Amino acid sequence: MARSAFLFDGPTRRAIHRLKFAGWRPVADALAAAMAATEPPPADVVTWVPLARSRLASRGFDQSRAIATALAGRADLPAVPLIRRSADAGPQARRSGADRRLALAGAFRHSGRPVPPRVLLVDDVLTTGATADACARVLRRAGAHEVCLATAARAFSGPLRLPIGDRSAP
Repeated sequence: MARSAFLFDGPTRRAIHRLKFAGWRPVADALAAAMAATEPPPADVVTWVPLARSRLASRGFDQSRAIATALAGRADLPAVPLIRRSADAGPQARRSGADRRLALAGAFRHSGRPVPPRVLLVDDVLTTGATADACARVLRRAGAHEVCLATAARAFSGPLRLPIGDRSAP
């Protein structure tokens, strides 16, 4: 299961970019508040998709960890680093889903900490799901029975079609 608070567009896109690239850390708390309002599924612990070391060094913080910590506080759950990066797969933004899966193969490892049965995995943006899938596989191998994903935003492609009432009515 995956839940996202927003679509990755307009003001949400700008806010996430300010968090990631300009260090606007209060954005993490605002995003976590919106994510908490989506009523994430029950979990025993909150963890996050870890940032590659090179990006962590250049940014000075991990945006997914900031969001996860804020969300965990709102949910009264522990935020625990259950995953670590074992390889830097490089930027994923312009890769297809298949290319992302290939690049991320083996990029994550279990941190060695005990993994409870229900884990809420947090990331900033859901695009193809390749990163979340790679992390969920690591968590399942380490003992999680259920891994659910919560993201601040979800990317989309093509036209967005939302129902806007019964068009058959006069």
